[in-house]
Amino acid sequence: MGRYNQSKAPIYEALEEFRQNRIVPFDVPGHKRGRGNPELVELLGQQCVSIDVNSMKPLDNLCHPVSVIREAEEMAAEAFGAAYAFLMVGGTTSSVQSMVLATCRRGEKIILPRNVHRSVINALVLNGATPIYVNPDTDHRLGIALGMKVSQVEQAIKENPDAVAVLVNNPTYYGICSDLKSIVRLAHAHGMKVLADEAHGTHFYFGENMPISAMAAGADMASVSMHKSGGSLTQSSFLLVGPNMHPGYVRQIINLTQTTSASYLLLASLDVSRRNLALRGKEEFRKVTALAEYAREEINAIGDYYAFTSELINGDSIYEFDKTKLTVNTLGVGLAGIEVYDILRDEYDIQMELGDIANVLAYISIGDREREIERLVGALSEVRRKYKRDSADLFTQEYIDPKVAVSPQDAFYAEKESLPLMETKGRICSEFVMCYPPGIPILAPGEEITADVLQYIAYAKEKGCSMTGPEDAGIERLNVLKEVWA
Repeated sequence: MGRYNQSKAPIYEALEEFRQNRIVPFDVPGHKRGRGNPELVELLGQQCVSIDVNSMKPLDNLCHPVSVIREAEEMAAEAFGAAYAFLMVGGTTSSVQSMVLATCRRGEKIILPRNVHRSVINALVLNGATPIYVNPDTDHRLGIALGMKVSQVEQAIKENPDAVAVLVNNPTYYGICSDLKSIVRLAHAHGMKVLADEAHGTHFYFGENMPISAMAAGADMASVSMHKSGGSLTQSSFLLVGPNMHPGYVRQIINLTQTTSASYLLLASLDVSRRNLALRGKEEFRKVTALAEYAREEINAIGDYYAFTSELINGDSIYEFDKTKLTVNTLGVGLAGIEVYDILRDEYDIQMELGDIANVLAYISIGDREREIERLVGALSEVRRKYKRDSADLFTQEYIDPKVAVSPQDAFYAEKESLPLMETKGRICSEFVMCYPPGIPILAPGEEITADVLQYIAYAKEKGCSMTGPEDAGIERLNVLKEVWA
């Protein structure tokens, strides 16, 4: 039995008590419980705006918590099996950046897979650390990057014994897990910290028969996107820390970039969602897994689609698979994933999580029911019947090995020039290009622009991927380093 009663929610309870006290507000926010902005009350409701309040003694302060926020953090740490937990209100982006900023500095090396979320590389732009990329294997049939092999991590450590940390996706967007426990053992044996991006792995802490969570595997830090599979409000997240990190220092790092005006709506949603998962997570995620398995069975029975699951496990680059992830490969239907994504939204009012070159991903969570699954299966069946075509001209590759020439920080801040996209071959990029979601860069600052990359960008644009990153929103031009760097 833990130290805390997980059925309590200290922040939420303090807000309820505060609401009943009818305090006269001569502080911010300026809408004053909604009185100054009736349209906002109409949009969000009186209950919501009345607890959109500022930090004060009875409600604690996220930058230096001593009472109810402190208690909520300790309860979260217990629920997740961490030594410490921090409530984050800047999304999992702020958690990921805090992990990187807390473990490496300018000029130091960090080992990581190249299929990381852009927030990781953004942190390297900020602190000047050097990425040592482990290029993951790719499943060419499915068009997705896989996990890091232990042997690849071992090789990277051997070649870079001075690296200070290893970062692992647990899992990837598509549900693929590396052998995290072995990577932790290996990194720790060489004095390196292990960071886990668990944006898509909240349920690993609460479900049964799930891949191992970062804290259970002995990682030093983990970023957990509570608002994804955990049910809290968008932009709320947890940063979990193991016993080998100094929590006071981590708090200082968080306070470098996180707002001093944390939203109590986000904080209370984290508190209530942690309670929900601690009390009911096992049963809830059992249902989520069953729904995903049922959906896969039905979709694979349609023909031509391939909804993959744990049959992919190979004990290394796919060490485990997250069965809650419903990714459907669409190439057998002769359509790019993004084309199916657009058809489902425009013609069937179904919003998928992502469409990439070869797949669509449905995010199944604690809020889904069987009727939504039925609707998705029916729509996919109709899409195949109406739109099926020859797949000979389709790309499959979601990931292209990068050629890193300059550190992300040096490239981002270097003197640069803008060139038409197709004239940039052989030059060094100084900005990001990515399809969002998943937010994994096709190009990152400091990487050489190759013919393969340009061909991929042109194809993704033509198929309708939502592309972001460059200064030029139309992605007709790219910023590259002046020739002196080439």
